[in-house]
Amino acid sequence: MIRIGVINIDVSHPLAFSQILMQGNRARYVAVYNDGFRSDEEVDAFIRKRGLECRCATVEELAEKVDVGFIQGCNWDRHLDYAEPFLKLGKPVFIDKPMVGCMKDIRRLEALMSRGLKVLGSSSLRYANEIADFLAIPEEERGRVLNIMGTCGVDEFNYGIHVVESIGAMVQKPVSVRFDGAGEVDGRRAESYTVQFEGGETATYLTVTGVWLPCNFLVTTTKGVYNINVDAGKVYKAMLDRVCDQLETGKRALSPVSDILDSIKIMLAGRLSREKGGEPVRIDEIPEDDPGFDGDAFERGYGAAAAPIYLNEPEG
Repeated sequence: MIRIGVINIDVSHPLAFSQILMQGNRARYVAVYNDGFRSDEEVDAFIRKRGLECRCATVEELAEKVDVGFIQGCNWDRHLDYAEPFLKLGKPVFIDKPMVGCMKDIRRLEALMSRGLKVLGSSSLRYANEIADFLAIPEEERGRVLNIMGTCGVDEFNYGIHVVESIGAMVQKPVSVRFDGAGEVDGRRAESYTVQFEGGETATYLTVTGVWLPCNFLVTTTKGVYNINVDAGKVYKAMLDRVCDQLETGKRALSPVSDILDSIKIMLAGRLSREKGGEPVRIDEIPEDDPGFDGDAFERGYGAAAAPIYLNEPEG
């Protein structure tokens, strides 16, 4: 049984992930460290309803007690600080999406990995069964990818990363990003971006803010067109199965972290292109000091709007 220690229960993922894992016998949440915005009352409810062993006073204490850390705070600017104690013990971490939000932290994560940090992640949509099914079709049958159009909605980065990571599961090596334009109706804003890839492929991703929308994809290949409608109710289990596979066997079952970081770079370049009025921005020309997406500001807004989900969860 894989022993999971969770760092911050800000988002709904610890609730949903733990419920899924409790239906099997491969892994369990066993301990928690929390210094996020969730109240002590919510943390106590999370512990009680899952039969956790303890609440740890430090991340270092948590790392000692578990096999893997699940970093699930909503502030991506703090993720790497939480990962450091696991590096010292040679233990892996799952860093929830978005892993990081700026070039400085991308470089820091790369440095941590060069020192031996074992990182798993990130967006569950990357591992959707429907995307896996498409990729399982032999290329000589389905054709080579020419273009992918993908859409999702809630917010620009925290949720928008889902659609970009999903595209990254199907085509790799981005070169540049162009902001195409935006529209707004009834307070709902849609922004469109086009990515150019090294192999000649393109992808257009659309993020919609102010409303939840499913992630859907239209994939055009050299031989046909494929509609991929992701069942959001199954993506968590699909990813957690892969996490357990990799932890149990030591063989790669998840995407390389370099591909996940490329997805973050795509969104950084897209933001810069928007600021430049649609001028394409090359991935390799993102300034190292670019401020990126502000995790502190996101945490303040998310925490202020968050409902007490762990108190409302049924007992038993």
